[in-house]
Amino acid sequence: MKITKIPVKKKEREKIRVAAYARVSADKDAAFHSLEAQTEYYEQYVKKQPTWELVDIYSDNGISGTTINRPEFQRMLKDCRSGRVDMIVTKSIARFARNTVTLLETIRELKALNIDVYFEKEDMHSVSPDGELLITLLAMYAEEEARSVSENQRWRIKKMFEAGRPSTGKMLGYRLIDGQLRVVPDEAAIVRRIYELYLSGMGHTAIAEALLRDGVLPPKAAFWPRDTIHTILTNEKYTGDLLLQKFYHDDFRTKRKIRNRGERRMYYVEDSHEAIIDRETFNAVQREIKSRQRRFTTANNDGDDTKNLFNGLIHCGRCGYRYVRKNTNGKYNKTVWMCGLYFQYGTFACKSHKLPESILLEKTKAILQTEQLTKELIAEKIVGITAEDKTLCFHLNDGSSVTVQWDYISRKYSWTPEMREAARQRTLEKNRKEREKNAESDNN
Repeated sequence: MKITKIPVKKKEREKIRVAAYARVSADKDAAFHSLEAQTEYYEQYVKKQPTWELVDIYSDNGISGTTINRPEFQRMLKDCRSGRVDMIVTKSIARFARNTVTLLETIRELKALNIDVYFEKEDMHSVSPDGELLITLLAMYAEEEARSVSENQRWRIKKMFEAGRPSTGKMLGYRLIDGQLRVVPDEAAIVRRIYELYLSGMGHTAIAEALLRDGVLPPKAAFWPRDTIHTILTNEKYTGDLLLQKFYHDDFRTKRKIRNRGERRMYYVEDSHEAIIDRETFNAVQREIKSRQRRFTTANNDGDDTKNLFNGLIHCGRCGYRYVRKNTNGKYNKTVWMCGLYFQYGTFACKSHKLPESILLEKTKAILQTEQLTKELIAEKIVGITAEDKTLCFHLNDGSSVTVQWDYISRKYSWTPEMREAARQRTLEKNRKEREKNAESDNN
């Protein structure tokens, strides 16, 4: 008997597809860690590893690590779920996420996808035996550090408000210079025109379209959203006064912006700066806004309890604009939610999908595990919803996010018995008329 050893055939090792994630938390950091510098660093870093192949570099600038609602972070996770990535490289745990819940849920999801995360500063792999324990401890430290930063920032803003100074001056018509709002003449003229057009009887959409026809664009944007027009028409700063702390953030993790309805102290500063709109004109606009709102409320008071469930909660994942609730035209009206920019200007402005309300209700009930939705329950559980490409991402109050897919319901399943009977009657009537027409032709 002769035995011959057959050598093992060496298999060529496949490249590890690596994604690099970077996050810059403030504008001052961005100057030192620009996207170009990050790109060059990670390109060189990956090149040094012969078995690595760079898939892409994902970089979020000026966004807190306590929230998962970061565009580039979400794009990276989307590529991971689609099978494009084997490993993620990031500077540190604090750069990746400062929210313990978000971090652990993301790490566990990636581990289930067999994707490793390597943290350079800690020299740690998420798939290592002790990785999750160490990551948990370090994430808790990073979260506490974020809490401390948030509290210091809140104290600083509070002191500014007490001194009658605004915390920001990014608005049409003004710039914040040395702590004082200064008028920008060209932009101030646009503000005055918006007030004049509104008092002439035009609505928000008509004003936006009139400005665009004349080639007047908002700063750093190609369109005038309805919300922007409304904000300009209701902003007391244009009268020279300041109402400080109109909004506040309830939690340093979620960064949810909440309108202040008396929960926090507000500060009203009269004659703080030069006015663009006189008080008589401003007050006239406020009275007209209330008058139109009363007419609209009366005309739309049809007892539909679902109308206000999602108001201001859904935002477009393509352009970031808020979704609005509309009834589609046709024989059988259906309620849908759509991007406000798409509704206002069409696909030229945003190529988003209409979201049927029936699907929105169904997915929300499944996420919250309830058969009855209320405004209070949604506000308690959900921070916001991002809609993009037949995908809904629910951002929850505990800092986590849940992404679900949806598709249009086939017409044959969406029709009610009444709709089927009406369709049948239309077909019978059409056939009857066709027979009569044919009989008349034969007789002639």
